[in-house]
Amino acid sequence: MQDHVTLKGGVDIPKIGCGTWQLRATECAQIVAEALRLGYRHIDTAQGYENEAAVGEGIRASGIPRDEIFITTKVRPDFAADGALQKSTEDSLKRLGTGVIDLLLLHWPSPTVSVSESARALSDAKSLGLTKHIGVSNLTIAKLDEAIRSSPQPLVAAQIEYHPYLNQSRLLAAIRGHGLAVIAYCPIALGKVANDPHLVEIGAMHNNTAAQVTLRWLIQQDDVAAIPKTAQPARLRENLSVFDFRLSDIEMREISRLVRPNSRLVNEPQWVPEWDD
Repeated sequence: MQDHVTLKGGVDIPKIGCGTWQLRATECAQIVAEALRLGYRHIDTAQGYENEAAVGEGIRASGIPRDEIFITTKVRPDFAADGALQKSTEDSLKRLGTGVIDLLLLHWPSPTVSVSESARALSDAKSLGLTKHIGVSNLTIAKLDEAIRSSPQPLVAAQIEYHPYLNQSRLLAAIRGHGLAVIAYCPIALGKVANDPHLVEIGAMHNNTAAQVTLRWLIQQDDVAAIPKTAQPARLRENLSVFDFRLSDIEMREISRLVRPNSRLVNEPQWVPEWDD
């Protein structure tokens, strides 16, 4: 059974999820279905991925009961305004066809709509029963603080790019200070960890790959879940096989010291012109 992060309100989110960024149509549906058959119970999608319908198709094809699956989707910044956000969420529900969303996130801050307005709209979407939980993604510390202050309903999670090469210490401290769960995207740095000599060496000590070591480093942090993406079924199994070993405190510190400058892999300056790195 997978380990979980407990969200505010006592709901658990599986620590390893199936990311679907860049997956489309039949390939996406097949990967989602296979992931669920292998034991994944956390599926991450977004309006901007243009694959919500395929994700829903994969969920239904898997045969896994809906109430066993935690589904996250994210609102495009184009729909960040009050009214547009709620309408876009209704559209997401129709595309997914899986009933209420488990976690609804603001994908990126909008350059034209305040985070305060978006947070209130997210809160309203929860009050309307469109989603069980709400959170944010890709916010700076200042905007995170603004969202927390503005949302009548509690935010429970923040999704961020997080891997050993990117220094997110300041943002992580802010997220944790608010008691939010952390969801790490690009957790294996788009595959860049695979040949890292330090991670390969640690992996050899545990009979695991460098990618597995990296995922283990993330989920061994109590409040962190990770959503690796792959189009390869064999990699799905590998990414899920990280619960049968444990890194030492020394190994955890060694991995944390792999930070490199200019290691951000996903950068959208039209939405976030200045990060907290």
